[in-house]
Parts: sequence; structure tokens; C-alpha cells
Amino acid sequence: MSTHMSLANHFLVAMPSLSDIIFSQAVIYICEHHAKGTVGMIVNRPTGHPASMIFDQIGISPSHNASKYLPLLFGGPIQADRGFVIHRPTGHWQSSLILVENEVTITTSNDIVRAIGNNEGPKDALIVMGYLGWDQRELEREVMKDNMWMVCPYQSELLYDIPFAERWKAAAMTLGVNMDNLTGSGHA
Repeated sequence: MSTHMSLANHFLVAMPSLSDIIFSQAVIYICEHHAKGTVGMIVNRPTGHPASMIFDQIGISPSHNASKYLPLLFGGPIQADRGFVIHRPTGHWQSSLILVENEVTITTSNDIVRAIGNNEGPKDALIVMGYLGWDQRELEREVMKDNMWMVCPYQSELLYDIPFAERWKAAAMTLGVNMDNLTGSGHA
């Protein structure tokens, strides 16, 4: 009888050999991982669009100028028009799921977006558009057989503090891996 080891609340770090435009140098936060499949979001890929685009769509006039320039992140191609807010579990929002106590919550309701626009939302927050999904055992194959990903334990700095452009190398360094020293073959 095999047991299932969950990768939920871990990061996937793309190996240098992964050249797919979506996954190249991606750092993915795994939200859910169980025997039926996996859900994750890329947390280091700004779209180039500010949050003001979302504020405009839902009729918010931000009272806080800096929130207009908060970047939107590309979380993945599945439901890429749907927004998710990854944040520390502060406040009471209409639709939230706490993934790591005191660390990670995902909220899908507009009330948090309004609060962010009015400088009343969580200090540590990412607005992510879309997500990624893997079928049953697909991610396990990509990690163990295809050597596409390194798995990194959750660290709040990787999610909230380290600049997006530095997250890929920083995530690998938490495992003692210097990406500059890896070849493109995908094998360390």
C-alpha cells in the first residue's frame, strides 16, 4: 500500500532545463496536493499590469496611490481572468481559505481587493491571476522521473519579501543550490 506525501504549502522551483514559456524560472506555491491532483500558482511572474486594472474592473477608486501600482502576477493559464489574493491571514473576508496558520490565506472575494485599494487590506498580499493544475500523479512524475522541479519547503520570505526577479535563485539557494552552477540538463 502506497502512502501519499503532500507537497501542499511547498514551492516548486523550475530546473534550468525547463524552457517552456510558462514554467521557465518559475517559482510555484502549491496550494493543494492530494491523490486526485495538484493546484498551484506562480508567485514570481508579474504581468506588467498594475492592480489599478482590477480596481477599474470592479469600480474601485483607490484612496491609496501606491496600491494602484501593486503588480498583478500571472499565476497560471487556468482561469487566467480570475483573481486570487494570497496574503497573511488578517481580516475577515467573504471567501477565504487558510492554508498555513498565521502565514498563508487565499481569498477570492472582492472585499479584500477593495480593502487593498483603500489601504485597509493585508500588508503582505499578492494579487494573482489564474492558477496551474496537475492531474493525478502528474506532478509526482514531473518531480521524481522527469526532474523538472526542485521542491522547497515554505518560507514566508519567498512569498512576501524577496523581489520577484530574485525569487527563483533565492528559492534554490534555500536548498543549497546555486542556479548559476547548474547545467541546462536538469540534473544536479
